[in-house]
Amino acid sequence: MFAEQAWIFNRASLTPNRLALVNLETNEQWTYRQLTLEIAKWSHFFENQGLQAGSRVAVFSRNNSHLFAILFACGLRGLIYVPLNWRLSAEELNEIVADATPSLLLYDQGIPCPLQLATMYPIQQVLPSATIASSIELDLNEPWLMIYTGGTTGKAKGVVLSFNSVNWNAINTIISWGLCEDDCTLNYMPMFHTGGLNALSIPLLMAGGTVVIGDKFEAETALKAINFYKTTISLFVPTMYQAMITTNYFHKSSFPTVKVFLSGGAPCPLPIYDAFFKKGLFFKEGYGLTEAGPNNFYISREEAYVKKGAVGKSMQFNEAKIINQAGESCAAHEVGELFVRGKHMFRFYWNNQQETDNTIRDGWLRTGDLATMDEEGYFYIVGRRKDMIISGGENVYPQEVEQCILRHQLVKEAAVIGAPDNYWGEIVTAFIVCHHKSDTLVDEVENLCRSYLGHYKIPKKIIMIDELPKTIVGKIDKKALQLQLKSS
Repeated sequence: MFAEQAWIFNRASLTPNRLALVNLETNEQWTYRQLTLEIAKWSHFFENQGLQAGSRVAVFSRNNSHLFAILFACGLRGLIYVPLNWRLSAEELNEIVADATPSLLLYDQGIPCPLQLATMYPIQQVLPSATIASSIELDLNEPWLMIYTGGTTGKAKGVVLSFNSVNWNAINTIISWGLCEDDCTLNYMPMFHTGGLNALSIPLLMAGGTVVIGDKFEAETALKAINFYKTTISLFVPTMYQAMITTNYFHKSSFPTVKVFLSGGAPCPLPIYDAFFKKGLFFKEGYGLTEAGPNNFYISREEAYVKKGAVGKSMQFNEAKIINQAGESCAAHEVGELFVRGKHMFRFYWNNQQETDNTIRDGWLRTGDLATMDEEGYFYIVGRRKDMIISGGENVYPQEVEQCILRHQLVKEAAVIGAPDNYWGEIVTAFIVCHHKSDTLVDEVENLCRSYLGHYKIPKKIIMIDELPKTIVGKIDKKALQLQLKSS
């Protein structure tokens, strides 16, 4: 008999022969029954290691199917799955390991591993066949996942997600987004982040659908895989979409099986919307964070076409509100901080009660993101609170300026930050990547901004750059841009 946290076995009993996982790199395919056989192998491995409930299992690996088997095996035994970002430096990884204190490390032999733990095993090891007839009973508020966030916010924090956190996000996503066993997703999002695990993969596995796992993103390869595997819904970050829409394959294909393309991880430039809409394809934007879901909103395909940039309304089993500096609910179109609440929220930050208390207020999660809501109740994300620029006493929201700059057909990417200034406090500074160089582009961008923005929002400095720095998940790294400004 399987406890509630072992729902993957119940799913396999319902649809044993349906395709669960496909590894795009190797074309290895597992049905739901085969997935449970792999889970059983890892469960027995952990039992033989003598691991007790609550022990941490660190995993250092590129994207592959075995990570799901390990994740679900941890769930069966009450172990905490800790995926490590293999792109971090040895120093950063050792800091995380020192914080998490895992009982063992599973590593991918295909990439160099700078870590040395007392107990380490390769993921590629051949495990003996095993059977499993039951799972231990656990409180569903107990931890299942611990995902470390960081890269742009300083020291990494271990975000602890319980079984309830993961399961309610999946249930909420299935119901609100209408997922079913006929759906298929292509997942290039890194599986050491919540986007690669919780955005679509685990919800689709709960619904009985298929997850095609990609690893090394290449735009044309991804687009061809979308057609080959007949995917219906997939999530990519804006930088991936930017690469896709420049390929000939994108313009030649109609992507007949795709119900909707999802964008997440960072605000999506409106020209990307336009590229999909011109082809008659449905495209919409989501919002999430590791601490909540990550899925929080729903907007229909048709509404996304009319309300470009909106993330929608709260999903069925969670709530959202926007609070101003006075601690009151914002009026329509007033900018304030976004708060969310629901069973999909994280439990706490590992070894960091103070940060937990700062983030969760009266049961609401303080996101640190700025948002507005229109008269119909649709939410729009304005940007990070910490990214807001105060110039001459006026608030400037970088995303608004970036979207204006991206109206110019020669601009490929744009990032706006505040640079310290003795007179203004901060000045609006824009970094621009262009499709091809033009001697008049800076003047043209300034004139464009004057046409659409208040005078205090117009960049006082525009810097042409060959490439914007990105974080490991493809977000524009504004912290790196700030450092670049300081060094120059």
